[in-house]
Amino acid sequence: MLAKPLLRMAASWIAIAAFAACATTTTPGATGSAPSDGPATAEAAQQYVEAAEAELLRRSEYEGRVAWVYNTNINYDTEWLLQRTDAEGTEARVRLASGAARFADTEMPADTRRKIDLLRLALTLPAPQREGAASQLSEITTRLASTYSTGRIDYQGRQVTLDELETLMGTERNPARLEEMWTEWHAVAAPMRQDYARMVEIANEGARDLGFEDVGQMWLSNYDMPAADMEREVERLWGQLQPFYEQLHCYTRARLNQTYGDTVVPLDQPIRADLLGNMWAQDWSTLMPLVRPQGGRATYDTTQLLTRARYTPVSMTETAERFYTSLGMAELPDTFWERSLLTRPRDRDVVCHASAWDIDNVEDLRVKQCIQINAEHFQTIHHELGHNFYQRAYNQQPFLYRNGANDGFHEAIGDFIALNITPQYLVDINLLRENQIPPASADNSLLMERALEKISFLPFALTVDQWRWQVFDGRITPDRYNAAWWELRERYQGIRPPNARDETMFDPGAKYHIANNVPYLRYFLSFVLQFQFYEAACQQAGWEGPLHRCTVYGNREVGERFNRMMEMGASRPWPDALEAFTGTRQMDGGAMSRYFAPLMTYMQEQNRGRTCGW
Repeated sequence: MLAKPLLRMAASWIAIAAFAACATTTTPGATGSAPSDGPATAEAAQQYVEAAEAELLRRSEYEGRVAWVYNTNINYDTEWLLQRTDAEGTEARVRLASGAARFADTEMPADTRRKIDLLRLALTLPAPQREGAASQLSEITTRLASTYSTGRIDYQGRQVTLDELETLMGTERNPARLEEMWTEWHAVAAPMRQDYARMVEIANEGARDLGFEDVGQMWLSNYDMPAADMEREVERLWGQLQPFYEQLHCYTRARLNQTYGDTVVPLDQPIRADLLGNMWAQDWSTLMPLVRPQGGRATYDTTQLLTRARYTPVSMTETAERFYTSLGMAELPDTFWERSLLTRPRDRDVVCHASAWDIDNVEDLRVKQCIQINAEHFQTIHHELGHNFYQRAYNQQPFLYRNGANDGFHEAIGDFIALNITPQYLVDINLLRENQIPPASADNSLLMERALEKISFLPFALTVDQWRWQVFDGRITPDRYNAAWWELRERYQGIRPPNARDETMFDPGAKYHIANNVPYLRYFLSFVLQFQFYEAACQQAGWEGPLHRCTVYGNREVGERFNRMMEMGASRPWPDALEAFTGTRQMDGGAMSRYFAPLMTYMQEQNRGRTCGW
């Protein structure tokens, strides 16, 4: 959403069903639009919903194909097509959302009420209903997306793409070169600043037309509870997990200090963002050679195992598919292999950020990922296929229910599967031999590597949408975009930029999900949910060893129960879906806490006597 750095969050942006959540487009000559007048009765509401679903279903395949063509071949003409379909689709969905709003006080059956509410919340960025607004908004959002995806920097005498930079930042240890890469990439986003401010103005106007105070409130209203309650729920979950991050930050800073010294990594200050092995400091797993627990030897190198086994992008994808089929799910259709994009083309610009697609809302499933043969992309492709198998599981639902129980579910499905990439799983797929499974003494090393990926991400996920919520509600004004970004990153993450930043810059736009307007709370929630799914699955499988070594690969009973949850789609409030698989109705950081408990004890021992915090 989305490979440990940018691609790890993979999916992060999925073109599901209506691509509607991303405010896309319309089919030429579409007819049979939902009526928007007459008495606001329960019967009228049901008729309105039926007509709206039929209209959205007609639009969605056309929209998906246009978006796919743009994402896999960025040029003047595909940008023009996307802008046009984007504007048409936004106008249509604003019309449908406005029509649904007139039934706000009408008594009706629960199923109709749920669909009416989903129609009101179907847009990520709503355009105002005045003429020309949707086109203006679409032009801006397409320009922002293209600026990001076509970005290049000059580094060491050659032009470098972002996916190349990601790999370099994970292996480079020279602070000056890391700063150069970080600074040059962030400069790519500077031209977005004025467009972004105008986009906020237009989208907020559209949100007010639909009865919301601003876009941020609209996003937060999409979780089967009032927006204010959802904000409090997020803070509750962060409160459960914040102590783990504080210990990891303290431990990592001390180890980086041993490598770089007091001048580069002072022990009483936030950590320099470019030193954490990732462009956004959201995933620190490439630091493992520097922070490996004392006495913990290197276990195995998944990247090396994949390379030695001569894996290709196709065989990595086939291996990921086999995990799902081992749980009893049907193979992906032949068209998946014919139409997916698994490598970066040499002859054109594409959006390399990994994503999973359901073009026709039935069987035309695809993945778009510029796969590299390494551990992070191995995890990413397991994650991405989670979206595809989820999409297919709920494809018998009514159109408005062809979506995740909430957006965190859609991200958590594949991440839950990726948690099963344990030593035993690597043995099961013949990448590792039985005698290479690390002994119990290596558990802290295994957990540290996972914590550098998972725990480090949590405060970053909060920062992205905390910044946007405050931008949308006016607490952060355009003259403070950059300053407020770094204030939040220091507050939540304890990091700082490697050099002075000012308001000529737009560092938030250096993150895909901001340039492309993808809500980010879903990823924070998915990190909580994936551990709940994982713990529940391991309990169902009768696993008795350490939780972090569990794999349910090949367990069809777990797969059958898991698939039943996925088949529900968005037809029920998310607590119902969560209960169907885990037996609990509340999102809870407890499963993640239990998973990392041995490492927490170790880090607390190592940090004794150190001054933690920032």
